[in-house]
Amino acid sequence: MKKGIPVDEAVAFMREAAPAPQPRKVALSKALGRVLTEPVVATRDQPPFDASAMDGYAICKSLTDPVAQGSPLTLIGESAAGKRFDGRVEWGQCVRIYTGAPVPDGAKAVVIQENVRVTDMGVFIEPDGWNDPKTHIRPKGQDFKAGHELLEAGVRLDPWRLSLAAAAGQKSLKVARRPRISILSTGDELVAPGSEPREDQIFESGSFALMAMCRQWGAKASFIGVESDDLDVIHDALKDTEANLIVTIGGASVGDYDLVKPALERLGLVIDFASINIRPGKPTWTGVLEDGRRVLGLPGNPASSMVCAQLFLKPWIEAALGQSARDTALSLPAAVDISANGPRETWLRGRIVTDGEGRPALRPFADQDSSLIAVFAQSDVLIRRLPNAPATRAGDLCAYLPLERY
Repeated sequence: MKKGIPVDEAVAFMREAAPAPQPRKVALSKALGRVLTEPVVATRDQPPFDASAMDGYAICKSLTDPVAQGSPLTLIGESAAGKRFDGRVEWGQCVRIYTGAPVPDGAKAVVIQENVRVTDMGVFIEPDGWNDPKTHIRPKGQDFKAGHELLEAGVRLDPWRLSLAAAAGQKSLKVARRPRISILSTGDELVAPGSEPREDQIFESGSFALMAMCRQWGAKASFIGVESDDLDVIHDALKDTEANLIVTIGGASVGDYDLVKPALERLGLVIDFASINIRPGKPTWTGVLEDGRRVLGLPGNPASSMVCAQLFLKPWIEAALGQSARDTALSLPAAVDISANGPRETWLRGRIVTDGEGRPALRPFADQDSSLIAVFAQSDVLIRRLPNAPATRAGDLCAYLPLERY
């Protein structure tokens, strides 16, 4: 059983410990936020024909060709979106055309309607129309061509990607099943929000953050509840919960009332690592039960549990969905001096602010106590400080991890 393992090692372990993505087919209308398990490939060109980019008149000659000025064109038909003109345009003729409509055979350009004058004698093109260098035609396959991979496996579907899949004619998509996560919060000092706490109790808040995080990251989360510091009660609450991952909040240390591990030992718990070289969140641990369910134990302090959820729970969810590891190589200058770090890797809650020259910079909050929820609510980044990092001066680059805020 390992103790005090490096942060990067813990992150890699959580990714490797995640189950393989399980594909399922869902309707396009229900695929928002899901992760693809197979690519989306175009089955035909888009647009599938040369299309007009403007309302105007389709003519058979390029607008840059020499023409007889002042001669009227004969209007021979109309091409609208979904109602193409079936004939062919010859010299001296034109077809009324609308945006998105197929360009008739023989047509080489569209004259925008602002540069056309229609009379009883015919259609006259103004000089600005003849001199316009643009054809105002969107060529067949301009957006994408048949056989092109439009979306790769592992991509999470947002509104714009759903639109692309729809444009490719996909009625349904193969996506990863959402991993199931059960969350248990422990502690005699905790009561549910809205109840009447004793003077020595506080409102339980960690589960609300973790439930929201799990759902935001693509998992299916359920809350088992808040249980007292009682071995039997914790065991009974966890023994039958159906989940790929059990997340416990609190009871992660080695005190007399830290009973999560002893309760889970009755279920065959084998611990992979018992702590991480991190601040906040050193007591974070993980293991597996006899039946294969994995457990991630987070500290009870809200900031500790939320930091460690960002660093270790999110990678597990991403791997279970088939997403690749996220880029953690982001950096910005520090807005203020930051003192030298100790032997534990430290993640500071902070904000992106603007420095004196209008450039973005990282400002950690002065108070980093792991019990402070208000500080986390104001943060939009976690600033990374490696073990034994020297003092950082304002303007020096610092690594950071952005927080997903609405």
